Amino acid sequence: MSRTRGRSPSRRRHATPGRIGRVGRQAVPGPRVAIALLLLLGLVSVLLLDGYLRAEVGNDQRVRSDASASEVPQSVLDGGPFLSFEGGVAQTRSVPDKTIVLTFDDGPDPEWTQQVLDILDDNDVPGTFFLVGSMISRYPEVVRRMVDDGNEVGVHTFTHVDLSYQSSSRITREIAQTQLALAGAAGITTTLFRAPYSSTNDAIDNYSWPVYKKLGAMGYTSVFIDTDSEDWQKPGVSKIIKWATPRTGKGASVLFHDAGGNRAQTLKALPRYIEKMKAKGYTFTTVSGAQAAQTERSTPSAQGTPGAHATPGDAPQSNPDQAAHRTADTTTRWEGRALLAAVAVAEWTVPGLAAALVVVGIAVMGRFGMMLLLARRHHRQRNRGRFTWGPAVTAPVSVIVPAYNEKECIANTLNSLAASTHPIEIIVVDDGSTDETAEIAESLGLPHVRVVRQENAGKSAALNNGVRQARCDIVVMMDGDTVFEPDTVHRLVQPFADPEVGAVAGNAKVGNRDTVIGAWQHIEYVMGFNLDRRMYDLLRCMPTIPGAIGAFRREAVLAVGGMSEDTLAEDTDITIALHRAGWRVVYAEHARAWTEAPASLGQLWRQRYRWSYGTMQALWKHRRSVTDRGPSGRFGRIGMPLVVLFQIVTPVFAPLIDVFTVYAMIFVDLRASLLAWLAVLVVQLVCAAYAFRLDGEKYRYLLMLPLQQLAYRQLMYLVLIHSCVTAATGGRLRWQKLKRTGEVGMPTPGTELR
Repeated sequence: MSRTRGRSPSRRRHATPGRIGRVGRQAVPGPRVAIALLLLLGLVSVLLLDGYLRAEVGNDQRVRSDASASEVPQSVLDGGPFLSFEGGVAQTRSVPDKTIVLTFDDGPDPEWTQQVLDILDDNDVPGTFFLVGSMISRYPEVVRRMVDDGNEVGVHTFTHVDLSYQSSSRITREIAQTQLALAGAAGITTTLFRAPYSSTNDAIDNYSWPVYKKLGAMGYTSVFIDTDSEDWQKPGVSKIIKWATPRTGKGASVLFHDAGGNRAQTLKALPRYIEKMKAKGYTFTTVSGAQAAQTERSTPSAQGTPGAHATPGDAPQSNPDQAAHRTADTTTRWEGRALLAAVAVAEWTVPGLAAALVVVGIAVMGRFGMMLLLARRHHRQRNRGRFTWGPAVTAPVSVIVPAYNEKECIANTLNSLAASTHPIEIIVVDDGSTDETAEIAESLGLPHVRVVRQENAGKSAALNNGVRQARCDIVVMMDGDTVFEPDTVHRLVQPFADPEVGAVAGNAKVGNRDTVIGAWQHIEYVMGFNLDRRMYDLLRCMPTIPGAIGAFRREAVLAVGGMSEDTLAEDTDITIALHRAGWRVVYAEHARAWTEAPASLGQLWRQRYRWSYGTMQALWKHRRSVTDRGPSGRFGRIGMPLVVLFQIVTPVFAPLIDVFTVYAMIFVDLRASLLAWLAVLVVQLVCAAYAFRLDGEKYRYLLMLPLQQLAYRQLMYLVLIHSCVTAATGGRLRWQKLKRTGEVGMPTPGTELR
């Protein structure tokens, strides 16, 4: 939406809580910037946490195989499934004869683990579950039940990565985070560990051996297996039972899975397996129970504290089958609960944001489709050879130029008006400038130019003064830093041949488009603002007449009370007021004005911040338009919802598209995500190219579109979010006078600054 340039900070009022009110002199307080940044930081943190729960950054799925085990003692490779390092020396223990240790990997899972626990309860046997920390964080209630039922738990890393590829700090983090999740879920830590992708002793190699030694020094017992049901392959119930059965009379640590995929076959095989082994005289216990029976000790020796979150000297649980458990200290429990709370927020937030993303995506694509369809229709309708608004408007018009410290630009502005092909009077309202603006205007000696001086009162007051001074029935309003083409005024006033037309919006163009910011704004003006105006024109609900170029019936402006000082967006305010008074507002695409884009990102921020905040003020002021009846209620019924949806709600949520794209690139699939982003960029490029064609613009500026999407659009998102925070908190905002260079000069005939 095109806007006018900044004015004086004087005589402005401020917004109050619960009401997007009037504007004050005071700048936006720093805390509101902090709130906007905290909202962004919170969103990023939630996404990072969710991504980490599902897959470590980079989605590391490497699994080592066929590595040498020359450095691993043969006694470990051939020993029992329980590996510890008592006194720094590797020792292994076996499961007693006629004893089964049921172990389960990859849980907890809210569906499959719960059913496994039901089966264990029904058969009165315990299990030892090696849990993935990210899954614990997501389903803590399953872990609580698991421990309360008398089962034992162990660490299976936090993100299920092959630790032989990871750094020492990453290994420590994987263990510590899992222990923290356990402490939050069940108030315990554990001394048991099983590495992903290494279920049997002979899987230990030269790369993983240092990992086991490190964990042994931390007090962990690494648990392997004797028999593997290989239920993850889904070979059928009979084979699962067969492969899980140890040699006759021998004890065994047996592997099943309670998560990681469809475990329907596991659920069918498990009760039959238990029944079969009991019939053979086997008993079932946990890892700690097997070690206690074998060594007559209640807990394995430990040379250090298990994990970063276990407390030295903590007593084991009273249940001997849970001797590996340690009661977590109070600090660790609260840290764990904080982790679970953060995960719960992420678990609810990310799907919610994803759903919002779908809605935003549909709305954005719908908007593009509607804009293109209606813009094409508008262009064809208004450019037919026989199209006319009625008899040509040839009567003189008044051009009002409000000016505050425009010494760099005022000469170019007035010289461009002097070349007008339409009869005009020019009223320069100097709003208390502290430079030579008024003197320069007078020194030009141009015909039909009047300079009206007033004390500094703001742009709205200057425009109202100009309207009172005007001698013509039609008034054209422009900025003091804008230049017109010779036929601009004539083209702009032709729609007034229709007596229903109360105002006309012109086509604002960026003159200094050869700068980076200028090129970005040029694309935005052509692709966004002008396509929008074509659409709103056909729908008869134009929301804004740009301050840089707009024409009004003088009687209409006076009838609605003139330019209001209630908002920073006096152009949007007066446009909506005219709609509600029953006037029609149209768009004259061939009436062009050339403006100067801000020279720096700071100035761009201030300009857009005022625009977006002023728009919110105007919409809030005219919120009751949604209940207006008859033709005058058309804006409230159609325009108001469209503006709120497409210029506030959708842009506020639009950053989700970019945020989720980055999220997917980091945590999901870089190539697929990048291709999806490029596909969206191509769609935008096609839309922009069509908009450039309608406006007769050169396509070379579209080369800046990718950079605009990466930088400029993000800045606009932050500006809008900042404005929303200011509006919601009743902040103050002053007019921003932007520094101008005067580089946009008089259009040369035939070139028109193209």
